[in-house]
Amino acid sequence: MARADGRADDQLRPVVIEPDAQRQPAGSALIRSGDTRVLCAASHEEGAPRFRERRGWVTGEYAMLPGATDTRSRRERNGPGGRSKEIERLIGRSLRAVVDLDALPDVTLTVDCDVLDADGGTRTAAITGGWVALARAMRRHGLDAALTGQIAAVSVGMVDGRPVLDLPYEEDHRADVDMNVVATAAGQLVEVQGTAEGAPFGRTDLDALLDLALAGCEQLFVLQRAAVAAEVAP
Repeated sequence: MARADGRADDQLRPVVIEPDAQRQPAGSALIRSGDTRVLCAASHEEGAPRFRERRGWVTGEYAMLPGATDTRSRRERNGPGGRSKEIERLIGRSLRAVVDLDALPDVTLTVDCDVLDADGGTRTAAITGGWVALARAMRRHGLDAALTGQIAAVSVGMVDGRPVLDLPYEEDHRADVDMNVVATAAGQLVEVQGTAEGAPFGRTDLDALLDLALAGCEQLFVLQRAAVAAEVAP
């Protein structure tokens, strides 16, 4: 059975990463994955949290704009809700996995990820685009040596009994298994979030999903490198 958008089971949605999508932040990127769009902006501030004892810190924030879905969502004026906080922690953990925090000076690098349009995979797009924004910010501030690798993320799932890569909402909401995979360009896993929405799944399915995700991340790493290599806007 063909997927609704005509893609092969192992094919990503069209992905475009536009660097320097915002003028003011130290680094930024607008990532489009199919109909999902996330604006990622990395800010550089003097001073790190007290527990870092004058060593650097990297963190992330996440928000979905009210018009990102077909029904308006309320702004989180009293701080992030449970889902947003979970995603913020995921973004922060993922980015810190490829930064030598002790090599940073007493600064905080915050990557803000704002979802403009949501059609599945917003958290994975935020991580993938967030790394580009962070890398460009670190380059602009001469902190390249503290960036130890690349990080990207993608969704996979069991849909109609088959493992498929990069789920839009139409597939995500009916998947038997839904999984988000965060990996480094060195092939190491940072996080695997997988849930059986229906019947439990076996080791064979898990291995197939991980293989799909890692292959998808390899394609994202190529796009990231091209976006980071682009000339930094004045």
